[in-house]
Amino acid sequence: MNTSLTTAIAAACLLASVWIGVWLRCFLPEHHLSPDSRDTVKLAMGLVATMSALLLGLLVNSAKTSYDTTRTEVMLKASKFALLDRVLGIYGPQAAEVRGQLHALIEESTRVMWPDEADLPAGWKPKPEMGNAFYVALLRLEARDDVERILKAQAVSLTLEIGQLHSLMLAESTASISKPMLIVVVLWLVMIFLGFSLIAPPNATANFALIASALCAAGAIFLILELNRPFDGLMRISSGPMLNVLYQRGE
Repeated sequence: MNTSLTTAIAAACLLASVWIGVWLRCFLPEHHLSPDSRDTVKLAMGLVATMSALLLGLLVNSAKTSYDTTRTEVMLKASKFALLDRVLGIYGPQAAEVRGQLHALIEESTRVMWPDEADLPAGWKPKPEMGNAFYVALLRLEARDDVERILKAQAVSLTLEIGQLHSLMLAESTASISKPMLIVVVLWLVMIFLGFSLIAPPNATANFALIASALCAAGAIFLILELNRPFDGLMRISSGPMLNVLYQRGE
């Protein structure tokens, strides 16, 4: 879902509803703008506004929860990579080749999560087999004493945990925002601004307030869509934790 295009469409719909309401207000008979009529419209729009606020809050909470979960998983993945690199460093020179494969795997994982931050050649494709190759190389690592056997067991356990975390992140990578719910919210907001613009006083201050409110509502939709894209866009999750593992690893 294109965030900018979707937000622009939503904003255009809301602004159009304001202008349509202002235009229709000029043709309404006077008795349609009586205090009783205005009170009825306010009551009806108040009900729709309450439902819209609840649904909009639900969408924001869902997007923020998904974003925070992904951010936590990224930091957890980076911490496990750092610990695994440290364990292999303690293992000694015989683990140098496996450790080199680990560094390449970390770089590959960082490129997959943040492809727009990496200087990738044309036609680059992810290499999922790198994880399998590293795991096999780790299993083949020879343990010569009890200390190395313990270190190897810890490294294997960390590798499995990283693999499970990676699979979980892949499963959660689908969009968490329901498109029908988002469409319903926009339609309800259109009805709200149309209704209030019909009964608003015909002056620039009232029109400005309605237009500003419509833009704020469109901004909320933009926030929801941005939170639903944790690895790109304006609110992307920082790649710092993964880059720190690469830059601060011991040699």
